[in-house]
Amino acid sequence: MKSPKILLFDLDGTLLRDDKTISEYTWETLSKCRRCGYLIGISTSRSEQNCLNFLREMKPNILISSGGALVRINETIICSSTFSIKETNSFIASARELCGTDCEITVDTLDAHYWNYKTDPKEQDKSWGDSIYTDFKDFPYEALKICVEIPDSHFAQKLCDHFADLDSQRFSDGDWYKFTKSGITKEKAILAICEACHVDVAEIIAFGDDYTDIGMLKMCGTGVAMGNAIQEVKDIADVITLSNEEDGVAAYLEKCLL
Repeated sequence: MKSPKILLFDLDGTLLRDDKTISEYTWETLSKCRRCGYLIGISTSRSEQNCLNFLREMKPNILISSGGALVRINETIICSSTFSIKETNSFIASARELCGTDCEITVDTLDAHYWNYKTDPKEQDKSWGDSIYTDFKDFPYEALKICVEIPDSHFAQKLCDHFADLDSQRFSDGDWYKFTKSGITKEKAILAICEACHVDVAEIIAFGDDYTDIGMLKMCGTGVAMGNAIQEVKDIADVITLSNEEDGVAAYLEKCLL
């Protein structure tokens, strides 16, 4: 393994505790890593708007958001991939036809996060950034990522089959499925970062816990699964650390890097 240069963290279930906070111990450890010269990166399925609370304080060097559809290095967007307005509205219409007209849908755009929520998302997660309520009628924006809540696995399979040409993935902590353009994943975003930063993937340590992290952990030089990760993530990881509730990220960094 090459000496690491980039530390790449998923947010929910990884860097964040269950109450959606980052512990003081973890903050201090990340600061030590930055002072040692490591680049700090976030790789999340959240939209950029939905992780602003953490980004303002952390100021990561690298941000992969919307599951890989938007990639920043510091303040510069190095790549983004969107559905056209027509494609976005066509997807929403198909989702409602296949999964029911009242299904909940979220859309990430470059500037905002839209949701036809039934319950205010900040009542469920106070760390959640601003979501703009919409009924998605004639939605006028290009989408980076679209998510659909589908409790019925039969309907979920129908939607995934209908959009088999897109990149789709279920989240393990609910009935939400994310859709991005074909081939738009955290892994592709990492390759773009490596090219821009002149870094090899072997020089990245990546941390994750869920289905959307599997490719990332397999690709990078060291893939670290959280103790609370789903079994599929643990099975492919190089290392398993403590859980997110036990500051597993900080524990690994202190023991193996600092």
